[in-house]
Amino acid sequence: MFDEFKNAFQRYNNAHVQLIIINVVVFLALAVILVFSRAFQFDSVFHILYDQIAIPSPISDFLQKPWTILTYAFVHDLEDIWHILFNMLIFYWFGKLFVEYLGSDKLIALYVLGALAGGIAYLIAYNTIPFYMERQSVMVGASGAIYAVVIATATLIPDYTFFLLFLGPVRIKYIAGVALVLSFIGSVGTNAGGNIAHLGGALMGFVYLKQLQSGINWGSWITATIDWVKGLFTPKPKVKVTYRKQYSEAQKPRAKASISQAEIDAILDKISDAGYESLTKEEKEKLFNASKK
Repeated sequence: MFDEFKNAFQRYNNAHVQLIIINVVVFLALAVILVFSRAFQFDSVFHILYDQIAIPSPISDFLQKPWTILTYAFVHDLEDIWHILFNMLIFYWFGKLFVEYLGSDKLIALYVLGALAGGIAYLIAYNTIPFYMERQSVMVGASGAIYAVVIATATLIPDYTFFLLFLGPVRIKYIAGVALVLSFIGSVGTNAGGNIAHLGGALMGFVYLKQLQSGINWGSWITATIDWVKGLFTPKPKVKVTYRKQYSEAQKPRAKASISQAEIDAILDKISDAGYESLTKEEKEKLFNASKK
């Protein structure tokens, strides 16, 4: 099972599964800590940890734990298994579709942006609007980030159809619309904070996609940051000094053999999965050389 999860996590252009695995691993780790802390009557251990990753509503508390603006989006309610199951199911459907059209890098960026927007909307509401200021709370859940992905996908391809149990074919713009209405109504209900985060994430998803269609990628800084962090853990090749040998015109080595059809097909498949920008410099050169024949 570990090998299967490892292979799924490392698979190319598979960000929706990677994020689901991260959410599930965090959920299981917290569940183990909760069970042992309660069993041995050290409940405070779990609560101390939980307080460090859930976002608090009072702005004074949040300023002492600013990292919670992101960590809350990878944590779910341990008392309600349906919280994580429903979230991950919705995210798998829409995340897979998003990746097919825009690639993994943009999905990860939008997930982070949606989490930030949901957290900011939550903090603003609970520190400026009387109804919410009377209620102190903490919030966890990936819903804000997931709503960003749902709305962005529905904005990109509104007439794409999902086949739902008991309902049959339904276009995703209607699924997104119903979700927004329910969150708006629920914003003054028992899960007021969560629904406020939904609306914040949804707004980010819509704006992000519209900006992307205009040629502006709001998530480029997130992708660049992730690539920089990955680079810190990637071993750098040793520098090798070579000397260029001079050839006469007759002695010049022949050019490398032309690119095979199989290589061209592989490059075209990669463009289909993740777009032209995902190609390496070498792959772009091969494709350009092949196009001149």
